[in-house]
Amino acid sequence: MLRKVSFSLSGHRTSVALEAEFWAALEVMAGRRGVALSALVASVDSARTAAVPLASALRVAALAEK
Repeated sequence: MLRKVSFSLSGHRTSVALEAEFWAALEVMAGRRGVALSALVASVDSARTAAVPLASALRVAALAEK
């Protein structure tokens, strides 16, 4: 089941739907870095190319952290 979370990125509201396990991994990742989940998402967003959907970039980031 997907969990949808809303963020403000570059002044625009957006929602991302990911599996709960990915959100949990991203929350741990943000905690390790000492940043809010929204800041982590913004960082991943700014590092991705336009051809890569944000949800995919977040999943890859979560997997790369493990």
